[in-house]
Amino acid sequence: MSSSVSLLLTTAVSVTILLFSTISTAATIPNIHHPFNKIYAFGDSFTDTGNSRSGEGPAGFGHLSSPPYGMTFFRRPTNRYSDGRLTIDFVAESMNLPFLPPYLSLKSTNGNGTATDTHGVNFAVSGATVIKHAFFVKNNLSLDMTPQSIETELAWFEKYLETLGTNQKVSLFKDSLFWIGEIGVNDYAYTLGSTVSSDTIRELSISTFTRFLETLLNKGVKYMLVQGHPATGCLTLAMSLAAEDDRDSLGCVQSANNQSYTHNLALQSKLKQLRIKYPSATIVYADYWNAYRAVIQNPSKYGITEKFKACCGTGEPYNFQVFQTCGTVAATACKDPNQYINWDGVHLTEAMYKVMADMFLDGTFTRPRFSNLLFKKLNSL
Repeated sequence: MSSSVSLLLTTAVSVTILLFSTISTAATIPNIHHPFNKIYAFGDSFTDTGNSRSGEGPAGFGHLSSPPYGMTFFRRPTNRYSDGRLTIDFVAESMNLPFLPPYLSLKSTNGNGTATDTHGVNFAVSGATVIKHAFFVKNNLSLDMTPQSIETELAWFEKYLETLGTNQKVSLFKDSLFWIGEIGVNDYAYTLGSTVSSDTIRELSISTFTRFLETLLNKGVKYMLVQGHPATGCLTLAMSLAAEDDRDSLGCVQSANNQSYTHNLALQSKLKQLRIKYPSATIVYADYWNAYRAVIQNPSKYGITEKFKACCGTGEPYNFQVFQTCGTVAATACKDPNQYINWDGVHLTEAMYKVMADMFLDGTFTRPRFSNLLFKKLNSL
């Protein structure tokens, strides 16, 4: 091996090690430099940091402004569907950035959706679908309390861009991380028991979502992470509603997990096409499905003792009832949410969101690895 090649490899390894070490210690080292100083997030309740309030969001889960939501970290409800922080919060912390402000809170504060010296904005909203709300209305699917879709979030982003100057826009697309959180599970959930097939939802969802991603890429986005769907058959809601003989090898609902798996295959196929069409962009896929299943397979490795029961709720056998969910008078919270995967029957505990964040940022559940995206960004500085 020539000395120049050896030096290049040594440098690359050193940079990669530096990236991992700075990510893991970012929360404790002030003013440390990172490849990104802005993050823009999209998605649904798994990513929403406050664009929803009590009385909004998915049917049956309209109490997120009430205790015990937020009990673990914030010690108060923050309109996050969890006992504490979400994956996107841990992503921001890993880069030594403040938590992303929800777009609607900025809009109500400033009147025009802008904030001074911002480190990014969160456009995710709970209950959001990929497919337009009009589709569900047309098919008389009244479970959808949330009129917002991914196109709504894109429209909010467009309004935000209108407040920026030309140079600010160029820098935003070139230098920011775009974190596309899980979205689309609601599309399937809202059609349960209807005549609308899963195939129809998958085709409409994937095509609409691909257009959304292409809109961002055409604007000049260079660094993007896209989360797939989690193992939805392992969520408490699915476990409580499905027939007992509908189980896979992990004890989760097989039909729901197969649905998510098939959706993710279609999504990954589209992302592969987008990487070819937009070679200057780095598009990372976060494998939520397999990451979630890894915890189910070996929960003790992650400090988990309860795989399926909800921490906050009421009733047997899963501490979950659709009309007495977390935040209602009848519901109570477990003493230690850190030992649970599921927080309220659909959404995860802070502990589980932290595990997911670690798997995406430092682990092997991203393709290409997230470190590859960081390396490319660092080389562009």
